[in-house]
Amino acid sequence: MTIFIDTQISAPPSALQIEGQVNSMTELLDRLAERMGTSLAAIDEGGSITYIDLRERSRALARALARQGVTRGDRIGLLAGNGIDWLVVAFAGAAAGGTVVPFSTWSTSSELSFLITDAECKALFISSNFSGRDFTQDLAKLVPENGPRLISIGAGGNERFTPLNDFVAEGGADFIQAEADYDAMILYTSGSTSRPKGVRLTQSGVVENGLRIGDRMGLQPGDRVLLPVPLFWAYGGCNALPAAMTHGATLVLPSRFDASQALDLIERHHCTAIYTLPAITSSLLRHAEFRPARTESLRTGLTIGSPEDFRLASERLGIPELCNIYGATETYGNCAVTWHHWPVSRRASCQGPMLQGQMVRFRDPETGDLCPPGKTGLAEVSGRVSPGYFGQSESSNAEAFTKDEYYRTGDLGHLNNEGDFVFVCRATEMIKRAGINVSPAEIEDVLMQVSGVSEAAVTGVSNPARGELIVAYVVGEGLDCAEIEAHCRTSLSQYKLPDRIEITTSLPLTATGKLQRSVLRQMATDMIAQEVVL
Repeated sequence: MTIFIDTQISAPPSALQIEGQVNSMTELLDRLAERMGTSLAAIDEGGSITYIDLRERSRALARALARQGVTRGDRIGLLAGNGIDWLVVAFAGAAAGGTVVPFSTWSTSSELSFLITDAECKALFISSNFSGRDFTQDLAKLVPENGPRLISIGAGGNERFTPLNDFVAEGGADFIQAEADYDAMILYTSGSTSRPKGVRLTQSGVVENGLRIGDRMGLQPGDRVLLPVPLFWAYGGCNALPAAMTHGATLVLPSRFDASQALDLIERHHCTAIYTLPAITSSLLRHAEFRPARTESLRTGLTIGSPEDFRLASERLGIPELCNIYGATETYGNCAVTWHHWPVSRRASCQGPMLQGQMVRFRDPETGDLCPPGKTGLAEVSGRVSPGYFGQSESSNAEAFTKDEYYRTGDLGHLNNEGDFVFVCRATEMIKRAGINVSPAEIEDVLMQVSGVSEAAVTGVSNPARGELIVAYVVGEGLDCAEIEAHCRTSLSQYKLPDRIEITTSLPLTATGKLQRSVLRQMATDMIAQEVVL
């Protein structure tokens, strides 16, 4: 049973009104340069760039890449923080027909060694000064002398690297025009495997999905979109970037997230949209200099999290048209997004209908049978999904993708009565309590309703008598476990009540602000085991 849902395919018309089909990032930038001209495409810590200048700079770099021999299918590595240079390299790689491979700036030398070997890049663009770290020093040791051409972004750098401007000044050659089915990016994402998986994303898929996401957000020319998350992450590079630019908006790009700087940027540039996460929202609200007036220019944006996480961002940050989302890197960042004009109650309780062109179905996790409407099951998505993994992770294709081209997300969810996607949890996160499934997210949402709780996380610990114990961790000020337990008893069924509630100063998060569920589970397991020994 295949279900395609879009309860409002006809979006309010975009003021940009780019005519005709746009099949690639290069075509998109060409149209924007013609229509938007001197409007700002991006603002970073060093300045700003117009759409027409972004096109000219990326074209010049594309010619230099063509001179270097880059053509269709060649990978172009990019290791740098958010900024205008990141955009120039990304658009240049697309124009040259190559595939841009952004690497995480949080990578260790060991991780970079694997990524560079796996990606087999023909050229590498590396930041010589990012957050106090000179990546050119690391890469000079990792890349053999006969390896890819090394180009440095920024002042300084290793002698093996050619400065970006010098590389362009060497001259260029004609480059090919990227087509719809060319791979625009390969994004490395962590998953169930021991090594990151290289996710292939096509030119047309990136542009089309970004357009649909921007429609759901209500983006328009003149909007300024703050992006405090990294462009090398799907939420940034294949969501925020194409969503903003298909609507003629301006990206505001801090090189990395800092709550004080983010508040300053929102005020200074009158940002109207933001890409946030529960951890980012919490950091902004808890900052000593936060005041509602500082974020009053925000109108729309995207976030993930529980209903309480959503309300916190929408109501306390003051984002009246904030959108809730669901997706994965393999589905071009997001495949379901709420409409910006819906009531807050509806946006908080679901992740919205599937984007136009995206399809979802659900399978019973026990039998593998397709689920009837409304029943929770393992979500499988088709439509705009990755054509497959690259490099070492290519061996995972048969496991991750069905023969009829659905991506197995590993997430539990269902469609509600309105046809909206409702995310339940990762299948591996479900707590088994005396044979009954308990969603950590449901308990976390109840905990977030307690006054003073700013963050909450729940995990299970194996127990012979109960199957699993439920352990909750909460972060906040002036909290009392007895009060929290009392609130839970009035809001949760008996079998969902936490066996332990621990007040802590922080939760284990990844560098991108996601909860490290495996670390949380180990923390709880170690705590319970120690108590048993004592």
